[in-house]
Amino acid sequence: MIWTGTCGFGRSQAAAFRQLDAVEIQETFYRPISVERAKKWRALAPADFRFCVKASQFITHPATSPTYRRSGRTIGVDEQGAYGGFQDTAPVREGWDATRTIAEALRADAIVFQTPASFGPTDANRAALYRFFESIRTGAAKGLELRGGWAPHVVERICDDLGLVHIVDPFEGESATYGLAYFRLHGRPPGKTKYRYTYTDEELLRLKSMAEEYDDAYVMFNNDTMHADAIRFRTVLAAGREVGPAFR
Repeated sequence: MIWTGTCGFGRSQAAAFRQLDAVEIQETFYRPISVERAKKWRALAPADFRFCVKASQFITHPATSPTYRRSGRTIGVDEQGAYGGFQDTAPVREGWDATRTIAEALRADAIVFQTPASFGPTDANRAALYRFFESIRTGAAKGLELRGGWAPHVVERICDDLGLVHIVDPFEGESATYGLAYFRLHGRPPGKTKYRYTYTDEELLRLKSMAEEYDDAYVMFNNDTMHADAIRFRTVLAAGREVGPAFR
């Protein structure tokens, strides 16, 4: 099965629930959200609609990251070192508790953990990953988008040991895990303007072929035209052939 969606609501919530298979909630990365909001989204969505949740930046990113500008929190200099890096600290545990609570309220099928590029392949970071993921419990699939120059064979071992799905942009790298795929499509080519990119018909056909190599796959668009591209990709899946002029 291939589920097509967007990272965040690319248009209105109603349009996403009506036209797509899934959405990855992004607000949970920046700041905790209320259970009431999550339950409302779940109630409005079709029963078979899939929610994915992006894990709190309190777990993954240092407090010096510019993404904390949207956290709604003032963090003192003496407190900054306790945030991010999958550390065994109160802020990281707070981030996980907030993520897990919303995932449960949404009955989420997957939780996305995205590391910053600064989280490189050190022994300390590897140990932190093992300690963190061995300590948490959730019924959702756990996906890891591991940036920072980790070697593929190391990523494969980590994901295999910890039961994680290796998240990739399939146009930039190959997943190190099998069975379930989770693709996050950030636009092309790499660079500051890549999110403005709209995928071509040929690329969507190639994407279909890549997704079909797995038992199941999430195909989640994260570019400026993500909603429109997701709809076009669903058309490719439904047609099973090259996109016709009516869809261009």
